[in-house]
Amino acid sequence: MIEEEIPVEVKGLVPTPSGSGVFLSSGQKVIAIFVDPSVAAAITMFLQDIKKPRPLTHDLIGNILTGLSVTVQKVVINDLKEDTFFARLHMYQQNELGTSLVEIDARPSDSIALAIQQNCPIFVHEKVWHQAEDMSWALQEAANDLDEDEDDEGLF
Repeated sequence: MIEEEIPVEVKGLVPTPSGSGVFLSSGQKVIAIFVDPSVAAAITMFLQDIKKPRPLTHDLIGNILTGLSVTVQKVVINDLKEDTFFARLHMYQQNELGTSLVEIDARPSDSIALAIQQNCPIFVHEKVWHQAEDMSWALQEAANDLDEDEDDEGLF
């Protein structure tokens, strides 16, 4: 049985005491993946197209991929075990040696950052989508809190 992949978009980043929640939505449901502060900062910078004076870690990874003629085709959040999400990076390389399709294990947080940086789609496997709790209420609550507190930095 081939599992369906549900396309999602980043709808918001909400700070938590230990990092941030990255909210992904298909338009029907919202799921949250919690990430550490450094990756949350990278995701925010990519979403807001903030230019950095020197390459940070995800910039370095992107530069290495470009130097090796590798493009990230898509990110798939493919598993959820004990409240931990797992992801795969699907990459394509074409050079003088030929064409290669490569799929590697990666943290969803890093995968999301690279997907935004590389402008490629993010998907969630259907079984993971159904297994994950709908966090629409939390994203709405964060948006309401933002409306009440103008000093907040926002959802991103």
